[in-house]
Amino acid sequence: MSLPAKPLAGLKVIELGTLIAGPFASRICAEFGADVIKIESPDGGDPLRKWRKLYEGTSLWWFVQARNKQSLTLNLKHPEAQAILKQLVAEADIVIENFRPGVLEKLGLGWEVLHALNPKLVMVRLSGFGQTGPMKDQPGFGAVGESMGGLRYITGFKDRPPVRTGISIGDSIAALWGVIGALMALRHREVNGGQGQVVDVALYEAVFAMMESLVPEFDVFGFIRERTGNIMPGITPSSIHTSADGKHVQIGANGDAIFKRFMLAIGREDLANDPQLADNAGRDARRDELYAAIDVWVRSLPLDAVLAVLQQAEVPASRIYSAEDMFSDPQFLARDMLQKARLPDGKEFRMPGIVPKLSETPGGTEWIGPQLGEHTAAILARLGYDAAAIAALKNAGTI
Repeated sequence: MSLPAKPLAGLKVIELGTLIAGPFASRICAEFGADVIKIESPDGGDPLRKWRKLYEGTSLWWFVQARNKQSLTLNLKHPEAQAILKQLVAEADIVIENFRPGVLEKLGLGWEVLHALNPKLVMVRLSGFGQTGPMKDQPGFGAVGESMGGLRYITGFKDRPPVRTGISIGDSIAALWGVIGALMALRHREVNGGQGQVVDVALYEAVFAMMESLVPEFDVFGFIRERTGNIMPGITPSSIHTSADGKHVQIGANGDAIFKRFMLAIGREDLANDPQLADNAGRDARRDELYAAIDVWVRSLPLDAVLAVLQQAEVPASRIYSAEDMFSDPQFLARDMLQKARLPDGKEFRMPGIVPKLSETPGGTEWIGPQLGEHTAAILARLGYDAAAIAALKNAGTI
């Protein structure tokens, strides 16, 4: 029985990017069937190949971030490399790039040029501050976007400096907006006459768009949201607590019925039946009292016993998972979120599963991140270059 076609099968994507935001956006496309060609410099390729933990000289992150992609090396400072890229763009659906604004224009590969080559092209442009505005030419990494977008200001404890999340969340959020924008643009192209357009994603705006009620609360009330550690003022109770065996649990019991079940389960009938605590506003007004009571109960039991009580009472809760916890968790395993694959030397390893789950046309992993230039010869041959021409390009430093 043949597998169903993936939902983006037939789409051709050119990735002009390094590190995180652009490559993550094209990774999503590749996981769901798009034909993704990653353009890399012949001189080392994407720096992500050497980031974090290395296996025989290559980042384990690379094998995930570049899965299902083809690697084509092009030195875009060479006119012939630019000509090759233009051939690919002429038949592409999407170009994803995350250079600083103006870099592609200096190479003669800006939007106006590529759009003239292929009027149907959708171009996703991910940058620190967007393609316009007084800051557009400044370098901007995800950390800067998280800071300017408001996330860093509210993350951490009020008596300490702001902290970062444990991953490059700003880049990843920007990548998601890039893919959403690309699919919107493709839908528009399909329905309204075939013209492509630019999807302009600024990292700071991608983060800013996630900031919930921060803007209207300041505009209407002059209220500035501050760092509040593990609690969320206005939503009570929802926090992290420490068990008798020194482990941590997130408990979210801020629904009215859930709160009552929770209090009954931990033997606090007085709080369960207190009319002042029947709604969120009343609970939030007494949040210090409630968190103190929950702390006492959680500290009295080992984590497994805490979770058993909460599960029985149908109170949303979770241990704070490490990677080790994930590897033995039945939910992760049941949903294939730890997929098996093999490294180039044949060693088996696990990589994250595919998100989201599509019932009829699911995504998947066909191969792990390729070696630098692994597909260069095959792609050039498809464009009409013979072996001698490819060798000449290599000798010239074009590929």
